[in-house]
Amino acid sequence: MTQESRIADHLTFLYGAERAPALLERLRAILTQFRQRNPQLPAARESLAPQERLTERDAILITYGDQVMEPGKPPLQTLAEVLEKYVRGVITGVHVLPFFPYSSDDGFSVIDYTVVNPDFGTWADIERLGRNFRLMFDAVINHISAHSGWFQEFLKGNPEFADYFIVIEEGTDLSQVVRPRALPLLTSVQTAHGERLVWTTFSADQIDLNYANPDVLLEIIELLLLYVEKGAEIIRLDAIAYLWKKIGTPCIHLEETHRVVKLFRTVFDAVAPHVMLITETNVPHEENISYFGDGTDEAQMVYQFSLPPLVLNAFHSGSARHLSEWAATLEAPSDTTTFFNFLASHDGVGVTPAMGILSGEEIQELVEKTKAHGGYASCRANPDGTQSVYELNVSYFDALSDPRAAEPLDLQARRFLASQAIMLSLAGVPGIYVHSLFGSRSYHAGVEQTGHYRSINREKFRRSDLERELANPASLRNRIFYSYLHLIRTRTAQRAFHPNAPQQVLSVHPALFVLLRTAPDGSTSLLCIHNVSNAEQPFQVDLDSLLFPRSGRVRDLITGATFPVDASGNLTLDLAPYQVLWLTERVG
Repeated sequence: MTQESRIADHLTFLYGAERAPALLERLRAILTQFRQRNPQLPAARESLAPQERLTERDAILITYGDQVMEPGKPPLQTLAEVLEKYVRGVITGVHVLPFFPYSSDDGFSVIDYTVVNPDFGTWADIERLGRNFRLMFDAVINHISAHSGWFQEFLKGNPEFADYFIVIEEGTDLSQVVRPRALPLLTSVQTAHGERLVWTTFSADQIDLNYANPDVLLEIIELLLLYVEKGAEIIRLDAIAYLWKKIGTPCIHLEETHRVVKLFRTVFDAVAPHVMLITETNVPHEENISYFGDGTDEAQMVYQFSLPPLVLNAFHSGSARHLSEWAATLEAPSDTTTFFNFLASHDGVGVTPAMGILSGEEIQELVEKTKAHGGYASCRANPDGTQSVYELNVSYFDALSDPRAAEPLDLQARRFLASQAIMLSLAGVPGIYVHSLFGSRSYHAGVEQTGHYRSINREKFRRSDLERELANPASLRNRIFYSYLHLIRTRTAQRAFHPNAPQQVLSVHPALFVLLRTAPDGSTSLLCIHNVSNAEQPFQVDLDSLLFPRSGRVRDLITGATFPVDASGNLTLDLAPYQVLWLTERVG
């Protein structure tokens, strides 16, 4: 099936055989104009095999556009300078969280999709970032700000925008709709035609778009193509699971939503094949990975949402059993798809993705531990009127270590870095939140200022303060940042850490998370051992049974230390609390 016939098939499914031909003509014109404006784009990475668009060298930093501030300079310029100075050549990609004008939710209620927030900088500043880093842009396309031009025209009664939003009659049965928040699903607004109830999945300021109107879909496709023109190589589809609404259904993961994502994929394959899609769906694992499609027709990456709570469970319990059992099931559906592994982000730690893996009691233990460490728990509404915790709000550093505990800072740093090493060692591409890279603790003042729990993990840096702490060897930021960079450098030099390199989970001891990674061509293997407990743990393995190449010793890539292997191929070690070893065959 040709790309155009696939596009026609998706349009027919979404809007019917009668409307599809005219819509195809409109979309064909959009794509023709895009090609004419950007004749170089299809060839941008044409020589690169799809399997090599992401490699072991890739690590993506997640950051706000105004993350680093200094007087008299647009924050995007400051961010570029700081990243160029400290991480260029180590971090390869930057996910700049929504940098558009917004009215709430720290950027995720977009007023104008097409311009850079003037408080942050300009498109030229974004393009500067793109000269040194691969860029990921957010497509916040489930909803738009109540202050946006589109919604204001709707309120005025402009017929062009009459069907851009979802108007619901009072009394409509919406009891089946899955709710991600403990907030009203509908918001009453006053329009030129009287009071209306509009669909607002996330908040009264975030008005859901109506994709049953094909004009909306075509507008959004033009928007995504604009992002490509501005340098986006990866486009993050925010809250995509809720995109299509159909009364009488849960309105999550509908086939129409999948078809929209597949349509986006086909469009990019046709005119910008170097661009990749990543879906953000904070849901249980099997639902999450459904956005891979068949491995060739939907997203190239999905967020690994189950990973953050499972790693927390491992370190809190001192047992990697659940983490190991889950990781042993992971498999990308093709060699052109992979997981986006992360432990922290601008949001909290979602616990819904751990359901069915952790018990209800174990999830509640995560909640109680978070609160004991000074964090919070956010709830959502259930159909029966009750509420359930869906997210833990705390910095990942403090989620692992009680800031009030009488523990050496060095021990807390080792615990945190061990957690990050697990994420870096797994098959997939690492996504590293800026506050993890710089060793941030919970920002309680932010919660007091905004009244929002998520602010606890969204502190902005003053450049002078950040650089002073990085220059101080005794500071937490210094200890975490330079050790973290060393882990990333170590990772990027090893072909066995390719996103799709084979991965085998070894269950050798409950306190150890152990992976065997092998280069795609079988040339090298790595044995990655992570002690998740606060106690020394024994480790023994027969390397010959793993077909692990060996001489008389193996070498740790992180420290350079070597360890003996006996004549029978047995490796016997004692791992210190939170010790990490990435072992390879000794060379030289």
